[in-house]
Amino acid sequence: MSGRKFTLFSGSSIDDRADRYLHDLFDEFEEIPLLSRSQIQKLMDQGLILVNGAPVKPKDRIPECASIELTVPAPTEISLEPENLPLEVLFEDSHLIVVNKAPGMTVHPSETQKSGTLVNALLHHIKDLSGIGGKLRPGIVHRIDKDTSGALVISKTDDAHAGLSRLFSTHAIERKYWAFCHGSPRWEDEFVFQSAIGRNPNDRKKMAVLEEGGKNSISRFRLQRSFQLSGKNPFCSWIEATLETGRTHQVRVHLTHLGHSLLGDPTYGTPTENQPKWKAIPEPVRNAVKMLPGQALHARILGFKHPITGENLHFEAPLFPELQKLFDTLKSF
Repeated sequence: MSGRKFTLFSGSSIDDRADRYLHDLFDEFEEIPLLSRSQIQKLMDQGLILVNGAPVKPKDRIPECASIELTVPAPTEISLEPENLPLEVLFEDSHLIVVNKAPGMTVHPSETQKSGTLVNALLHHIKDLSGIGGKLRPGIVHRIDKDTSGALVISKTDDAHAGLSRLFSTHAIERKYWAFCHGSPRWEDEFVFQSAIGRNPNDRKKMAVLEEGGKNSISRFRLQRSFQLSGKNPFCSWIEATLETGRTHQVRVHLTHLGHSLLGDPTYGTPTENQPKWKAIPEPVRNAVKMLPGQALHARILGFKHPITGENLHFEAPLFPELQKLFDTLKSF
């Protein structure tokens, strides 16, 4: 069976069934299409996942430092409906398109959500979208969280898809995020945080900084401005985060671990209304936060070398109205 092949190696101290472990492992590599556990189980049934050269079953245990061969089948006919949804285009040529993804919009469909996604909008806008990402994810090379807004590049051809995948796998992409978080860090100039990130052992829907296992992650944080009431400590900060790696929820996990969870984040460290760090925020800011669909995080800058023409491209994605309202409110403090 034709398709894309990947070879990876398992880590140490593996204490999980194969389908769960591989779901977490594959999720850490942006060049591998996003696979659900059910999809991984189907690939196992088809003999498309081999461990040390042998087929593996979902309940098996994977040995330490094992060779894992994954074959992602060639994409089949797209079974999604194009939808005329709002789409802010920052750049487009015959090879790729760069958009400013709206907050609240899921990037790619899943078996349970096949409408209202960025892919549905792209299929309406682009008639010959690359299918390398699979029947549910045409053209998608990288992803950002549903409630995170900002710059995203999508391939329109197979050659562009392959070239962009190489750029992401070698980290030859400039990515800067704007984050609005609780409190104020005591950093001087730039602060580099490096850690392993993996599934939270206590809540598998979350990621966490791990002492053992996980994947290496590096973020560079620069404090842009703090906001405070007269005579009091800063209640909030605007931080620019530069990613050297692209782990799931990386900015959110790192800043939460450092004690500065993002405003409005529904998953990591969002305070209840009785917690001091929420009470410390002035009411106009609290009201602006409540209008956000989720975390106050925006993929502001995206830069890379065009995979076909070699041109250096640089984009700055404008803030969407809800986040701009929060930013304008904060600037009054």
